[in-house]
Amino acid sequence: MTDTQTHRLTVPRAELAYDVRTSPESTDPPLLLIGSPMGASGFGTLAGLFPDRTVVTYDPRGAERSVRTDGAAETTPEEHADDVHRLIDELGGGPVDLFATSGGAVNAFALVAAHPEDVRTLVAHEPPVAQVVPDREQALAAAQGIRRLYETEGGGPAMVKFILLVTHQGAVPEGFTEAPAPEPSAFGLSVEDDGSRDDVLLAQNLITCTHYEPDFAALQSASTRVVVVVGEGSEGQLASRAGKVVAERIGSEAVVFPGDHGGFMGGEHGQVGEPDAFAKALRAVLDDHS
Repeated sequence: MTDTQTHRLTVPRAELAYDVRTSPESTDPPLLLIGSPMGASGFGTLAGLFPDRTVVTYDPRGAERSVRTDGAAETTPEEHADDVHRLIDELGGGPVDLFATSGGAVNAFALVAAHPEDVRTLVAHEPPVAQVVPDREQALAAAQGIRRLYETEGGGPAMVKFILLVTHQGAVPEGFTEAPAPEPSAFGLSVEDDGSRDDVLLAQNLITCTHYEPDFAALQSASTRVVVVVGEGSEGQLASRAGKVVAERIGSEAVVFPGDHGGFMGGEHGQVGEPDAFAKALRAVLDDHS
């Protein structure tokens, strides 16, 4: 990559920051790497493994450098999708290639349903749509319980339960949130409640993301090629199980990628996956235009 530039984009009720790593020799459309609520800082390693592509990353509204200007308490996948749609327009219009992970994959489903012309290939990595798993009632109740715990006890206890939920193997049991849990310090989290209740994950996105149900008919009929992928190391976890259901509902089968939920990361946010192998698998999917 020969040049990286940071830009800002004004969208309804927010100001977004995004980065463009330009590869002048590329003949492919831009490759967008998105997460939610994780921003551009999580994709440094993966972006660097595509020096032959123009790569775009951004911070979702309310995350990192992007600010919300509406004071709203929550952000929906549809709002995030509209933000990405406007970003694609700002880049010159679609179709682009899109790798979307975690909540970003949920938002990408909303984008493709509304604007299939924006995306040539969507690689949706481990979307945590608890709404579609067989144990949906328990899974949704767990997310709601984490949100209540955040409101009453603060970020530390809520994040403990969140970590336990996303790493849980198999169906979510009833009463998940009420079960005993380790102290936040066991996870390196603060035991002090700072009084804030605007966390980008626990307040703004947790409920709207997990409770979102993709428009399967729209995804099936879209001109976009949709490939759902799950991590080899995530077998049995909620986001992996949900991804497999989404793939089945759109008439395909989930592709297994190296690593776990953070398999593409190379030390960002303290997570080390298998980025070289992950990038190779992602490139193979993007290059398969059959």
